[in-house]
Amino acid sequence: MAMSTVNRRSFMRGAAAAGTAMATGMNRPLSAQVQPKALMVWGGWEGHEPKQCIDIFTPFLRSQGFDLVVSDTLDSYLDRDLMMSRNLIVQCFTMSQITGEQEKGLLEAVRSGIGIAGWHGGLADSFRQNTEYQFMVGGQWVAHPGGVIDYRVNVTNHNDPITSGIRDFNMHSEQYYMHVDPINEVLATTMFSGQYAPWIKGVVMPVIWKKMYGKGRVFYTSLGHVAADFDVPEAREIVKRGMLWAARRLT
Repeated sequence: MAMSTVNRRSFMRGAAAAGTAMATGMNRPLSAQVQPKALMVWGGWEGHEPKQCIDIFTPFLRSQGFDLVVSDTLDSYLDRDLMMSRNLIVQCFTMSQITGEQEKGLLEAVRSGIGIAGWHGGLADSFRQNTEYQFMVGGQWVAHPGGVIDYRVNVTNHNDPITSGIRDFNMHSEQYYMHVDPINEVLATTMFSGQYAPWIKGVVMPVIWKKMYGKGRVFYTSLGHVAADFDVPEAREIVKRGMLWAARRLT
């Protein structure tokens, strides 16, 4: 999906500004930074193409200097040494179940200050029985009226480094209706037309947010139903910046 010339210029200015922020917004000079480390965990329902989506973002994190561990098992959350050595956890795991010990390992890591980032059902429809996990994420999917449809994403915060320079854009995907935490710092929204569920006509729903859980940064976007959704440059860029923000590489 192509951006207009005006939007592309604004988008590129925003990306350049975010790059400057990445270079200058750290606690220490880049040359003095310890190599950042990330754990990427994928699995669950294959319809969300979890491995394909993770594969889109692994080259980017490597290009940013991250040491990566990529895992297809939630047992990674049981490895306390691994978890506590990370700066960032990226999860794409949908409609699954997590054991009490696995959940404890994940939540303790984030509460201690390790960031977590994710998208669509890979973070906000992972474990439907686990309310403390949902408390961490800040939302839970409940419906996508009409299935895959055309809808508009409206950027509501143009000053945040995650969305700076990005204008409103269109998606052809699932428009997520969610239960959300009022503490979320919302960066973009979408409005439901009511075509597929008349009683929600005009409802404005968060699409992108960030928040804290304990000392850990949490980034989420409901975009990204399948890997092709990230062919939309705005959707891909937002996840890139969101991961860096969660890892404290972007202020």
